[in-house]
Amino acid sequence: MRALLGARRLPDASGEPPWPSQIAGFWREVGVASSQNLALKTPKRLEALFLTLSGHELIVKAAYNSSGSCETEKMVGSEIDVSGTFIFPGHREVHVIDTDYEQYAILRLSLHWQGKDFHVLKYFTRSLEDEYGPGFWRFRELTADIGLYLVARHGRCAKLLKEELI
Repeated sequence: MRALLGARRLPDASGEPPWPSQIAGFWREVGVASSQNLALKTPKRLEALFLTLSGHELIVKAAYNSSGSCETEKMVGSEIDVSGTFIFPGHREVHVIDTDYEQYAILRLSLHWQGKDFHVLKYFTRSLEDEYGPGFWRFRELTADIGLYLVARHGRCAKLLKEELI
């Protein structure tokens, strides 16, 4: 995999980086890339995230499609450094690779599961409709040499999460 750069973090007027406050809100999963087929083995398919900040904690509400039913899960992660890396229970680490904060975010999820390390790149958009915005082409560039590539389908769980109905 190519070397990946950290997310863009430009200072605001106070000199403090806006990270991670501008990342908060709704994000729909659009693309997944991995050299492992872990994404195909999971019984639940992630459709969307709603991110909330509390101090240095990132609260994630995830909406999944599980055999046609919508399920949610709430997780709390802690920022471990200023590069946009968060750790979560269950040996999971999330690193923000790239984002414009308004339209797209590209995340790298690393996890240790069944004695193995897995790495997945995920592309998210704020929109329920737009899949091929400027972030999509950046995602394709970053994942050009990764074997498995999936594009998410439109799902009702993402819509329900965005409308705060689940």
